[in-house]
Amino acid sequence: MIRDYVSHAANERTFLAWVRTGIAIMALGFVIEKFDLFVHTISITLPAVERGPILQRFEKLSGPLTSGGGGGLLVLGGVALIIVATVRFIHTRRLIADEALHGFDAGLVELVILAALLLLGSGFVVYLAIG
Repeated sequence: MIRDYVSHAANERTFLAWVRTGIAIMALGFVIEKFDLFVHTISITLPAVERGPILQRFEKLSGPLTSGGGGGLLVLGGVALIIVATVRFIHTRRLIADEALHGFDAGLVELVILAALLLLGSGFVVYLAIG
């Protein structure tokens, strides 16, 4: 039997939730980058007469988000989130396995990441509502 199995299992579930979130953020970054490639391909392949109205609609969505490297930043943010989650998982695992009592850590890193994710999500909602 594993000592403190329930705590280790909870730690692992939390880690996997953070990894899933990081993968989802990376996937969103890939989608944004591929959408920019799609808009660029349409602008090259369509004749100039057909290109105008279609590109105007797509460029409203494409605009500053994709041209500014927004997709790449999301991919890097997802990787960073997975790295932070891994470090936190290992640290918590060592604390659970330690015999000594430890105080509660407020989790400042988690709060900062949560705030960044909320700002990012809110920014996308506002961007889509305005565009």
